[in-house]
Amino acid sequence: MAFWRRKKEDRYITLGLNEPLASAEKEPATSDEAQAQPEPPANLSATTPTATVTPAPPPLEPIVMGGAPTPLPQERTGNATAIGGTTPDTPRAEESASSTTATGGASRVAPEPAQPGVAQQRPVPSRSSFSNSILGLDRSLEDLQAEEAALERTFEKRFKNAIAATRESLSDRIDTVFQSRKKIDAELLDELEEVLIAADIGVPTTLEILETVRRGITRKEINDIEALKAAIKNQLLAILRASAEKGVAAETNVPENISPYVMMIVGVNGVGKTTTIGKLAQRIKAEGNDVLICAADTFRAAASDQLAIWAERTGVPLIQQKQGTDPAAVLFDSLKAAKARNSDVLIVDTAGRLHNKSNLMAELEKMKRVAGREVEGAPHETLLVIDAVTGQNGLEQARQFLKVAGVTGIVLTKLDGTAKGGIAVAISKELGLPIRYAGIGEKVDDLVVFNAEHYVDGLFA
Repeated sequence: MAFWRRKKEDRYITLGLNEPLASAEKEPATSDEAQAQPEPPANLSATTPTATVTPAPPPLEPIVMGGAPTPLPQERTGNATAIGGTTPDTPRAEESASSTTATGGASRVAPEPAQPGVAQQRPVPSRSSFSNSILGLDRSLEDLQAEEAALERTFEKRFKNAIAATRESLSDRIDTVFQSRKKIDAELLDELEEVLIAADIGVPTTLEILETVRRGITRKEINDIEALKAAIKNQLLAILRASAEKGVAAETNVPENISPYVMMIVGVNGVGKTTTIGKLAQRIKAEGNDVLICAADTFRAAASDQLAIWAERTGVPLIQQKQGTDPAAVLFDSLKAAKARNSDVLIVDTAGRLHNKSNLMAELEKMKRVAGREVEGAPHETLLVIDAVTGQNGLEQARQFLKVAGVTGIVLTKLDGTAKGGIAVAISKELGLPIRYAGIGEKVDDLVVFNAEHYVDGLFA
């Protein structure tokens, strides 16, 4: 399961490096062109631009950045820029269609001009380490799917471990309530109510669950602990699934031709907002997207510095201004930069706003208006970061932000550090907001897509 995937095409990328050129796309070359330009390598992709009658672009200078020479499709023209590489001092030649291009450590070397009477050897294609390790071109689709399934099982296990404290508070205590009891009576239901509320599932949700249990008892459908647990699990799962129908449950709801996809992150100070942004940027970038971070929290002195550390750690560009700058102006600059570099995603940090600060909320509204003018439908997601440890207090924060900020989803952090992880159900029930992501640790990859099935199964495992 992909962490973040808006593009509709097949997620398994192939460059088609070893596919021959389609004969239909080849154009006959004139005698002058045949002398000045050698035959293209047979292993270039079919998408490689062919010779046309239009003037050729300025030739690229040879650039070598290391790695094995690999023929790459000529999709871009213009002067190339070397980062961490060297530029050999070689004279320019008529090589507009066969210059050396460096991309991610792989290069394509221009073939020597053909000489009469000398047999020409075709270039032998080679795979760069980038192609092998990242794109998996030498592996089958079945292998990649197997690796994906294994990775998903790993995250499922880590997710269950993260909610172990909540499981002990809920499932184990339900077992204790049933000990030495032969039937389900009013006293048992009262104790069950205490267990559910203690897990921070919330009073309204608890009452709804107990009503379902009572109906099951009346119909003789619930007469033992296993049937009771099954009834509770079904109720919790129904609540979480219903919330996914509101707000923004998936980034695929926004057409991929709208770019950049703008994610605005809101929440009070201390809930893990900056850490969440760093983890989001890392995981979305790992899915093959170009990500940009906007440091629009100019209210707190250390906010930009902390975000800069995460930006450097993840290798994601950061747009920031000095403290006190209008956050809407920083956002405007970031949107322009994202458009200029064709970024797929723009993640916007905001000040840690207390829900009783009306001026800060008005500032957030201004930012939303600026985003909407620059990109259609922006912000496409407004994620509220809530600390699971705060429990019902976090729920109250969510209510206030929902009134002003137009929150579309929740990021529930520190889920591994509380026995009251039932707050996830309370949020879904009372606010009707989907929980998009969950923090299950301190590492950069300890942010996972919230999965309702894994969550409920983990509570009763």
